[in-house]
Amino acid sequence: AGGGGAGTWSPETSSPAAVNTHHCLLLMSPEENTLKLALLSLAAMLHNDSLIVSASSNACMNFFFSFFVLRFNKVQTKMSEKKQQSFLREASHQIMAGGSAGLVEICLMHPLDVVKTRFQIQRGKSDPNSYKSLGDCFRTIFRNEGLIGFYKGILPPILAETPKRAVKFFTFEQYKKLLGFTPLSPGLALSVAGLGSGLTEAVVVNPFEVVKVSLQANRDAFAVQPSTFAQARLIISANGFGLKGLNKGLTSTLGRHGVFNMIYFGFYFNVKDMIPASQDPSLEFLRKFAIGLTSGTISSCVNIPFDVAKSRIQGPQPVPGEIKYRTCFQTMVLVYREEGYLALYKGLIPKIMRLGPGGAVMLLVYEYAYGWLQKNW
Repeated sequence: AGGGGAGTWSPETSSPAAVNTHHCLLLMSPEENTLKLALLSLAAMLHNDSLIVSASSNACMNFFFSFFVLRFNKVQTKMSEKKQQSFLREASHQIMAGGSAGLVEICLMHPLDVVKTRFQIQRGKSDPNSYKSLGDCFRTIFRNEGLIGFYKGILPPILAETPKRAVKFFTFEQYKKLLGFTPLSPGLALSVAGLGSGLTEAVVVNPFEVVKVSLQANRDAFAVQPSTFAQARLIISANGFGLKGLNKGLTSTLGRHGVFNMIYFGFYFNVKDMIPASQDPSLEFLRKFAIGLTSGTISSCVNIPFDVAKSRIQGPQPVPGEIKYRTCFQTMVLVYREEGYLALYKGLIPKIMRLGPGGAVMLLVYEYAYGWLQKNW
């Protein structure tokens, strides 16, 4: 060690090696030269140069600390960015797959939705426009309104279907994740997640449903009825955006979608997990289709009273200018008293014909589209 008091160091009182070491320490970069400092400390200790050891050790500790803090912060930032990117990627896949499923389902099944609505808004045999049977309804619509009559009101659901089904499947997946942290059993959590997704979906879709039902209830030829946007403007100018206008029948729509999705998702995923998967792609497709068909059928049977109430509230009232059907449960009670309990199940057959296979198509398109997007995008 050089001269001077104990623990004191200066270039004038130290060996050339110590001077060079001091200059090296001053030039060290915390990110690039930490390993060099460690080796320098080790060399100084081997030569028993206590002053160099003291200086280099202290510097090395400081550099090691700053180096690892910087590295830790960078790792944390990268992990956060990757997690955010992963969530956005997954969410975009769910939204795109859900929108695709909804678009395919509505294009295939809309004619049955028109027939279902016509049955639900007719008021018993006293109604002069009453259809005698399902076949009579199809024949009458085709004869009076043409083939395009079966696609009345299709634009609102097409405009709504992508966000509607995207909301349906995306929110179901998010609610399912959140409920995974609760003490609910996995089977029950799936049903509750379905209920939550249905209520969320109902809020998004209700304005479109109001326009759709008012167009479907119109029995004029397609060429003379108002367009979708003209009908929407008419509703808004007459009653505004509130519960008497574009959001009329919101409570019945909440009931319809909440109950349907609760059973639909709960039944499908629970039963699918119970029945073993097949290695044969064709048999696996049939397995999923059969479970989806059963799920859509059961859900339709349970939620149809809400659907009838929604159609009565959102459709034309019996006496123009007089509001007869006001709220969800008031409408159900009124229909039951005046027409019997079977009236609450009007339109059940076309509804099952649509949402039985339609429900299966929707789930299958969603699963296959989501799987393809996960692999390829």
